[in-house]
Amino acid sequence: MLDLASLTDLLTKPQKIVITTHHKPDGDAMGSSLGLYNYLIQQGHHARVIAPTDYPDFLSWLPGNENVIIYTEHREEAAALIADANLIFCLDFNALSRINDMGELVGESSAYKIMIDHHLEPADFDDYRHWDINACATAQLVYDFIVNELHHKELVNKDVATCLYTGIMTDSASFRLPNTTSGVHRIVADLIDAGAVNWRIHELVYNSASENRLRFLGHCLANCLEVLPEFNTAIIAVSKQDLERFDVETGDTEGVVNYALSMASIRLAAFIVERSDRVKLSLRSKGEFPANEICKRYFNGGGHRNAAGGHSEHSLEEVITQFKQILPEYKKLLIQ
Repeated sequence: MLDLASLTDLLTKPQKIVITTHHKPDGDAMGSSLGLYNYLIQQGHHARVIAPTDYPDFLSWLPGNENVIIYTEHREEAAALIADANLIFCLDFNALSRINDMGELVGESSAYKIMIDHHLEPADFDDYRHWDINACATAQLVYDFIVNELHHKELVNKDVATCLYTGIMTDSASFRLPNTTSGVHRIVADLIDAGAVNWRIHELVYNSASENRLRFLGHCLANCLEVLPEFNTAIIAVSKQDLERFDVETGDTEGVVNYALSMASIRLAAFIVERSDRVKLSLRSKGEFPANEICKRYFNGGGHRNAAGGHSEHSLEEVITQFKQILPEYKKLLIQ
């Protein structure tokens, strides 16, 4: 294991660094990764961000995005960078299975692995860990790592600030979740002071939808929404045919589950989508309801109390049925 003094010493000299994050990266995954990237290159490090898969177009404007390597599209180049790295930063995930095929390459690498993350139950693959389940976003922890552990607040420039603001904004649901503390707002204020243009970032992330995406959202709400009032639960279930009909692209399904949760009486919302290889679930909840427990126990997943995900090898219809059969077990929590 590395201690902070040893890691700090390593970072005083140019290193070959890979930064990676979970598959199908979201705003926090890419915001934290590119925020760290834009910090490291200021010190002369040879850093590259490798995303295991593609990610939404609404994140393509992030500073440094032009240098991101998508592993599924450039396997040989990515593998060579991982094999040659001195340090590998693992951001917004806590188990190598979360980076798919890349996990084996990272696990076999002789590089030091640094985990920066806020998810429960981290696996033991890292050499240094900056981890806090109470953080609202990994981007918050990257800020803390740069400013309070490495003492380089002066290197939080506009590019770093823009990326980290994006990560915090998206993972806190635009600063709405309970873990958006006063400390988070103070960090956000620092990022705005450093050059993050908050209103512009919001526009680029949330107001850049395609016509197909809006029509798909309308279809989900008009035709795919099922409300179960006896459990204060709502389900949006989408088939492969729905995805094909609306030409759904990476990122188009992001946030759909939150519309189901927005109803006053709903305490648990599920977005269940049939992909080509499996059925995926995204759960969101209010208050103390443990969405992550359902995902962990029944759907090969996990996450946070109020935001979790999982998957199943069964059919869409079987997964919907299974999810409904679970609800009576949690009825007291759902109707209290």
